[in-house]
Amino acid sequence: MGGRRVLVTGGAGFVGSHLVDRLLRDGHDVICLDNLRTGSRRNIAHHEGERRFLFVERDVQSPFFAPVDWIFNLACPASPVHYQSDPVDTVRTSVLGMIHMLDLAKQTGARVLQASTSEVYGDPLEHPQTESYWGNVNPISRRGCYDEGKRCAETLAFDYHRGFGVDIRVVRIFNTHGPRMARDDGRVVSNFVLQALMGRPLTVYGDGTLTRSFQYVDDLVEGMMRMMETEDFTGPVNLGNPDEITILELAQRVLRITGSRSEIRHLPAVDHDPQQRRADITLARQRLGWSPKVATDAGLERTVAWFRNELAADGRGEGA
Repeated sequence: MGGRRVLVTGGAGFVGSHLVDRLLRDGHDVICLDNLRTGSRRNIAHHEGERRFLFVERDVQSPFFAPVDWIFNLACPASPVHYQSDPVDTVRTSVLGMIHMLDLAKQTGARVLQASTSEVYGDPLEHPQTESYWGNVNPISRRGCYDEGKRCAETLAFDYHRGFGVDIRVVRIFNTHGPRMARDDGRVVSNFVLQALMGRPLTVYGDGTLTRSFQYVDDLVEGMMRMMETEDFTGPVNLGNPDEITILELAQRVLRITGSRSEIRHLPAVDHDPQQRRADITLARQRLGWSPKVATDAGLERTVAWFRNELAADGRGEGA
């Protein structure tokens, strides 16, 4: 059902820009709010000038008002390189940003979806991770600014819901990849793909036995839309691909898909890096009728194709 007025914070980012595409395609009016710290105007340039699209360069750490029906709160650096570069700012973005979006929802009666993360589970002692698991997070580690910021944002969402009747939705997002990933974000998929395409060694931290599950961005956007459209369900709900693979296997798949002859180079393990990560999506299947449709390799092929085109446009193709 189209015609809603929708605010997307972090809308110029990787996931946010794909969500903006979907909302406009479905007939909604979209305000994209982003401070461009990690987002890019390039991600939304194809919508500039459209009647139903408005870009506002602004930080969610400052209050914002617009008469809206839906709020998708995606504003926050999401890769370790970015969120650890200014950890205090990361916490402020998660906490103050959530407060300001919840205050806006309280004023306007809007429904607000918080883009939380699988990082709230920390280095999990339960596997796979269900929404009832409280997590195993080190609050004083370098990752704590992101993990605890997102955990606090969930707390705020439910306190506003219980205390003020704010209509909330919370999704916990697992590893996601696809076009428009930032080249410098330090995430494992973008790192491997760029290294393979540029003829550089693929850097695996530790022995490569850490596990992750990787979903394609289109599947994530579909899950977020279904969550926002579902009545009487606050979540939290996991959105991820239950196809769990090791980091070493991911590197090998990227080499196969790219046709690269790059070697795999092992570096020292990263402190506090979760050993296992796989979503239990039973709840998403039951309540949203959602599960990923794009297989891991198919998603990787699309991601590789996008990065290959980006490098070719820069004159930095294979072996450069």
